[in-house]
Parts: sequence; C-alpha cells; structure tokens
Amino acid sequence: MSATRIAVWDLPIRVFHWLLVILLGFSWWTSENDRMDWHQYSGLAICFLLIFRLLWGVVGSSTARFVNFVRGPSAILQHLGGKGEGGIGHTPLGALSVLSLLMVLAVQVTTGLFAVDVDGLESGPLSRYVSFATGRQAAAIHDISFTILQILVVLHLAAIGFYLFVKRDNLVRPMLSGSREWSGRKVVEMKAAPISRLIISLVISAMIVWFIAKGFQL
Repeated sequence: MSATRIAVWDLPIRVFHWLLVILLGFSWWTSENDRMDWHQYSGLAICFLLIFRLLWGVVGSSTARFVNFVRGPSAILQHLGGKGEGGIGHTPLGALSVLSLLMVLAVQVTTGLFAVDVDGLESGPLSRYVSFATGRQAAAIHDISFTILQILVVLHLAAIGFYLFVKRDNLVRPMLSGSREWSGRKVVEMKAAPISRLIISLVISAMIVWFIAKGFQL
C-alpha cells in the first residue's frame, strides 16, 4: 500500500509544544542560577501557553481537541494489547501522557503564582492573597511538582525513543512539519480551526495572564 502525506498537527500546537520545551528549560536554568526575576517572566509565559492549550483543546483543530483523543481505560488497554484502532494524532496512551503533563504543569504554574520565598522578596504575583505559611507551602509543592514533571518528561522521551527505534515511527518529525506519511487504513485528516478562533484564544490567554501579572489589580 502506497503511503500518502496527511496533515496531523496545526501550527499553533507545534509552536505551543516547542515553546513549552524551551521555556521549561529556561525556567529550570533561572531557578538554578538564582535569576528569579526572569524565572517569574518565564513562569508567566508558561501560564499563557497552558491557558491557550486548554482553550485550543476545546475550540482548536480536530487533532488538538481533547474530545477527539482522550479515551477511557478500556481504549488504553486495547491500545497496549495492540487491538485498538489506529489513527492520526495522539494514541490513547499518548493522550494519557498529555493529560498528565498538563495537570502537573497546571499545579506547577498555580503554586508558582502563590509561592513565597524565605525573605519574601521574590514571591509570586498572587502571593499577597495568601498567608506566609501558605505561600511557603505553595513553594514546597512547586518544587515537588517540578520533580514529578521531570519524571514525566523522561517517560515522554522514552516513549518517543521506543516508537522511533522499535516501531520505526518518528513522532518528532510531524511535530516539526505538521504532516506525516500514512499507509494505514483511510483516515480523516486534521481539520484546521478558523483563524478567528486562534486570535480569540490568544487574546483571552494574554488578558488572563496580564491580570495575573498585575495581581488582579488594575
């Protein structure tokens, strides 16, 4: 069966993915080198990406929408047993990985917004709304959640390596080009969302982050 090239990921998803990779690395570097001013800016940028991804998971392209790739336990077990249906985009197990990363990332971002450092000089933009003790607890959870996030990233990379070297399926290339060779059963290609939805999602995300950065004070 001859292979054909089909669209898999839209540009917003690909930009989100690679910007998140860069910003997570930068956030780690700023924390390790005590550049907390830049750490806050990086955290707010990640917050923007997270909000946008959640919105795009509802109104975005077909492969980006949660409703089109999130499956229950039975679908995951069938996939692990090699009996599930194939298709473009995230597999049921891949969807579980995405949800896990987004949930831990949400904890990471939220606790960072309320975190308070020991001397109270480099605290999150929403730390004024919690007590010092609560802020310190948020900082502790912030550290723990980053460790969990690192573990999930390692597992994610291991899965990519497994698909590349064992299943001979390069998952990175489609995330760069947006398309892939497909020789399986006939599938419906990615349906791109209108540009108006992208603009609205970006504006809403930016407005929310702006208010957060201002501590909800105009």
